Amino acid sequence: MRKYLVIYEKGSDGYSAYIPDLPGCTSAGATKQEVEHNIIEAVTLHLEAMKESGLQIPESISESEMLVLA
Repeated sequence: MRKYLVIYEKGSDGYSAYIPDLPGCTSAGATKQEVEHNIIEAVTLHLEAMKESGLQIPESISESEMLVLA
């Protein structure tokens, strides 16, 4: 089982998502639910393409934290 950090961003016309540890693996959707579904499909296809190309699948090294400023 692999775990990857997903970054979600809300824009003026919907949502986008990307995986910092998998450059080029991105997705978009009109709603948060749609982009959550789409990014799972994007990761699956991205990893399959990497395997087929003989590329090494990277381990997750990204971390996240909320910064709260007063």
